[in-house]
Amino acid sequence: MAEPEPEPGDLAPQWRDLSTNVYGILHAHGDAAPMAERFERQGWSSRSSSWYGYEVGTTWCELDLDPADSPDVLLNGVMDPSRFTDLAALLDRFGLSYTLELYDEEGDLLRETRG
Repeated sequence: MAEPEPEPGDLAPQWRDLSTNVYGILHAHGDAAPMAERFERQGWSSRSSSWYGYEVGTTWCELDLDPADSPDVLLNGVMDPSRFTDLAALLDRFGLSYTLELYDEEGDLLRETRG
């Protein structure tokens, strides 16, 4: 039996078994809550995952947003590697300063971008 189509905000089945492949830092945005709200306004799902952390997701990406001990928010998760530029473009639209890195299944850096 085929898996049902993912609901908006749910990670598509083909990405669920990937190891974490995207890491990043949202510079000088120490509180993860406003970051999660920005994703949510774009149609992503959002839920609290700890006292201060959030999980945000869509069919092609699922990210954890956690405040660092600095004014930054750490980002990590799994995503469709072909959508890396889409994630960067979204962060650009948010007006954020960020660093993003995409890794392959062996842990080798594939792409890096800064905004």
